[in-house]
Amino acid sequence: MNFGGIPPIYSAYDSSQIVILPVPFDATSTWIKGADKGPDAILEASANMELYDIETDSEVYLKGIHTADPVIEKTSPEILTRKVHDTVSKFLEDGKFVVTLGGEHSITIGVVQAFTEIIPGLSVLQIDAHTDMRQEYEGSRFNHACVMARVKEMCPIVQVGIRSMDVVEKAFISKDRIFYAKDIVGSHSSWIDEVIEKLNYYVYVTIDLDGFDPSIVPATGTPEPGGLNYYDVISLMRKLIVVKRLVGFDVVELCPILNNKASDFLASKLIYQLLSYQFLSKNK
Repeated sequence: MNFGGIPPIYSAYDSSQIVILPVPFDATSTWIKGADKGPDAILEASANMELYDIETDSEVYLKGIHTADPVIEKTSPEILTRKVHDTVSKFLEDGKFVVTLGGEHSITIGVVQAFTEIIPGLSVLQIDAHTDMRQEYEGSRFNHACVMARVKEMCPIVQVGIRSMDVVEKAFISKDRIFYAKDIVGSHSSWIDEVIEKLNYYVYVTIDLDGFDPSIVPATGTPEPGGLNYYDVISLMRKLIVVKRLVGFDVVELCPILNNKASDFLASKLIYQLLSYQFLSKNK
């Protein structure tokens, strides 16, 4: 499988501007298991998308989208972090625009490590239901519940869509850089400008699918009620891509549900639409 079911002429590594990296890892999730099946579900769903994007009047696959071999690690988030870092670093050295598919959210740590090594002044936008700011969880500092604590050690972060955290995490959040779902869902779109203003020029985005409301994305390990809708997220991303410089992104925590492909398709469509915005906006 490759992303979009794209023919070889547009999916070969050397001629592709975009690389899709699957990371089917699910060793530290604490409730519903199955995020390791997420990357394959996204790839399967993507083969059923139309490759013409109505909004941008473009076919971004013509820029070349290569689907890389998955990064495989079954047990240790620490080892996984090193493997992901090394793989992403190679793609960045080759000048590729990298989109990483989780797997659980811990996969983001190694990705951000690779980006911060080559992009001074990077900031990270997190779309998520959870703050993920525990300093350690179940004996590991690289648990999926700690991902943004590790990322914050590397660069500034802004958190959007939050509606769940443990009391111990309150000490580690930045109150002026967190946008709770209760304050933005259904509100005036000025919150989008406020989010973007707090980000540096270079932005990496990590999208945990539980940031969406479970009425449209039920297939996550922890489906928190009261989340963002599709147009909340793409409106934010569309403006961010115009105003800032998006350098890469990931989509994580899809936990596929048998015979309900809506979440899988939303994830694949979201990725393709963000790529359409990115390559139209930057004239690439």
